Amino acid sequence: MKYSSLVDVYEKIESTSKRLEKTHHISELLKKTNEEDIHTIVLLLRGRLYPDWDKRKIGVANKLVLKAINTASGAGAGKIEQLWKEIGDLGLVAEKVIKRKIQATLFSKDLTVAKVFANLRKLNEMEGAGSVDRKIQLIAELLSSAKPKEAKYIVRNVLEDLRVGIGEGTMRDALVWAYMSVKVDYNAEKTSIDVDREKYNDAVDIVQSALDKSNDFTTVALAAKKGASELKKVSITPGNPIKVMLAQKVADMDEGFEKVGTPADIEFKYDGFRMQIHKSKGKIKIFTRRLEEVTSQFPEVVDSVKKNVKGDNFILDCEAVGYDAKKEKYLAFQHISQRIRRKYNIQELAKKMPIELNVFDILFYKGESLLNKPLKVRIKLLEKIVSEKKLSIVVAKRAITSKKEEAIKFYEESVKKGNEGVMLKNLDSAYKPGSRVGFMVKLKTAMNTLDFVIVGAEWGEGKRSGWLTSFTLACINDDGNFLETGKVGTGIKEKAEEGLSFGELTETLKPHIKQEKGKEVTIKPEIVLEIQFDEIQKSPTYSSGYALRFPRVVQLRDDRAPEECSDLNMVKEAFEKQKKR
Repeated sequence: MKYSSLVDVYEKIESTSKRLEKTHHISELLKKTNEEDIHTIVLLLRGRLYPDWDKRKIGVANKLVLKAINTASGAGAGKIEQLWKEIGDLGLVAEKVIKRKIQATLFSKDLTVAKVFANLRKLNEMEGAGSVDRKIQLIAELLSSAKPKEAKYIVRNVLEDLRVGIGEGTMRDALVWAYMSVKVDYNAEKTSIDVDREKYNDAVDIVQSALDKSNDFTTVALAAKKGASELKKVSITPGNPIKVMLAQKVADMDEGFEKVGTPADIEFKYDGFRMQIHKSKGKIKIFTRRLEEVTSQFPEVVDSVKKNVKGDNFILDCEAVGYDAKKEKYLAFQHISQRIRRKYNIQELAKKMPIELNVFDILFYKGESLLNKPLKVRIKLLEKIVSEKKLSIVVAKRAITSKKEEAIKFYEESVKKGNEGVMLKNLDSAYKPGSRVGFMVKLKTAMNTLDFVIVGAEWGEGKRSGWLTSFTLACINDDGNFLETGKVGTGIKEKAEEGLSFGELTETLKPHIKQEKGKEVTIKPEIVLEIQFDEIQKSPTYSSGYALRFPRVVQLRDDRAPEECSDLNMVKEAFEKQKKR
């Protein structure tokens, strides 16, 4: 397939904010895509080179792309950089420069999707001496053959910042429209659809189920093209991480019981970091909730799982919690968060910051997916296969009750031990990866906190010169777009030894800076902060329609993916709840 065909769809999608219109354009492209190109097209539509579970990045910096544009166009480096400062989007810069490029290419030919994808993949694979120059040549080779619009999206794909707004829900629905045996009549004028709603919802459920199990749109697209029966064969596989199930917040125990029903499974809500542990063919892999592999950072966990969990292939859902061995009390997340990032002196850090693995769910065992098994069945299996060893590996502490007094007593015990609160779960529920579906909720001591992504900042002045300050926060909506909810500057320290500092946050954010205009900086949504606030107000100033009043940074949540931040529905729910208080 010609790359221009994909670019035409990019342009149509970027020009509209209407989800149904985007779905229509994507589905029409998918219908025309042969089986050989589906894998590549689906990834590039999402601005990716690898499936969602594979966290490899292209890792090309803006400066390198500037050099590639210079090489391909012959335009002066200073002029290109000035354009970037004015426009703020290197994709648009490439489009503009290529449109009037000085140096004509003698051997220019139509780019194919396969060629673009192949060059982009090579960027990730290059290492060592001379790799920077080779990367510049690979990008320049594509830009030299590209038409202006093609150049725009090549650069955006290189920088992994596609900017066309294709959320997971939109992509899923496009697969349904394109490949499932459901007739969808799209009315372009009204941007509406006429469809048998029951059949349509069934088709969506089948596709979503396959996505939940594989965490891979390419696998699902290829299966969907062959039909529903092929989709139903898609399963979770040890070694390929899937999104963890997420919980809604509740204000009190009554609301918790109302959401999950009784009797409820009530568990300690540990203030640690999520670990998804896979064992296959004797090999153990550990993934964070961001689906990043951290096996080498936690040798003691690998050893403990090998010795204390029966079975040759399984997937466990766990919480790793730091503890004070002398006081036998759990420590807060910020005390041990650096263990996720540390890649050197691992054994020394493991002794200094020991963790206890609390296993609370099992998703796969002995060749069988357990996602649709009731929670009470999964718990029973866990208790059978995990040999507990205090302060090393245990099954998460739980109580099963219908009585509010017992539940509150258990909650108080959890808090006393240094935990955040409790989780409440429906005993008959399935496991829904990535979903805040309502049959798992959390009750925490400090309720006025939500997780937001940083999308902007300002360079400081005076004693804060050289640091990013006044951070713009955003939640996420159903289409995967980040919507601003306010700014925060308090709760961050000037001295690193006092906690999360401006210096640390600045260094963390620098690689994700997309644009600078004077003091203002636009940042790619990658870094998540837990934010405490007094209340939420309606506000026309921010794109979410809401603003946080007196926000304060609680901690950096580097265990969370940007897509896992609080969504717009959670912000609305928090706003509605405070009105009732």
